[in-house]
Amino acid sequence: MNGASREALAAARESLDALTDNTSVDAAKLAEELAAVTALLHREVSLRRVLTDPAQAGEAKAELAGRLLSGQVGGATADLVSGLVRARWSQSRDLVDGLEELAATADLTAAQQAGSLDSVEDELFRFGRIVDSSKELRAALTDKSATVAAKTELLRSLLGGRVTPVTERLVIRLVTAPRGRSLEAGLDSLSKLAAARRDRMVAVVTSAVPLTDQQKQRLGAVLARVYGRQMHLNLDVDPEVVGGISVRVGDELIDGTVSERLSEAARRMAG
Repeated sequence: MNGASREALAAARESLDALTDNTSVDAAKLAEELAAVTALLHREVSLRRVLTDPAQAGEAKAELAGRLLSGQVGGATADLVSGLVRARWSQSRDLVDGLEELAATADLTAAQQAGSLDSVEDELFRFGRIVDSSKELRAALTDKSATVAAKTELLRSLLGGRVTPVTERLVIRLVTAPRGRSLEAGLDSLSKLAAARRDRMVAVVTSAVPLTDQQKQRLGAVLARVYGRQMHLNLDVDPEVVGGISVRVGDELIDGTVSERLSEAARRMAG
């Protein structure tokens, strides 16, 4: 991507991160819905061109997208797509490419939240190696005359119960909707996205009230210095913590909540 498209996709990635920071957002469902919108806009070329027409006002394009998706996808997906079409894109295809990347990233975020991102990355690599070693399998998966149902059934027979659900979804989407890419190029792209997600550590932050943007930035910077890596904050609000925050990074818990201090005081008194 060049110019405007690159900037639009960068902003969309930030929006996706902000959405998935909210623990009430189902990242896997978001991925499924974004993939469905990707398929729609790939299929409907005229619609894609309307939604990326630089002569049209961004708000008008967002309203059109909202009407089309109303009742078809959740609010988080609709908001994300509306933001995408408000932006300027160098080419109409770039919008679909961006949506496809966001769908994959949302699924990888679901894996990250479940603690299985490393497994997904390894499984994508191993699947690529299996395809490389079997001309018959590659031919079956790239056969343009084979139906989506047939390819899906084949992949589920190969992968079902042997890989994480995220890996299975990613591979099925890639094989059944390659959008002009080779299987190898698609797997390489997914592997790079997984590696990029893995390089960011995740901190689960629980507070009594929502943190301000300034507090989130300050906390993220402090944690990045402590752990030596960029930190992704998953934010949760729980009034029962009373005050302060607790931060969990992997198996390590930093608890600074009032409720924990009260519990510790009660334990000392009982002792």
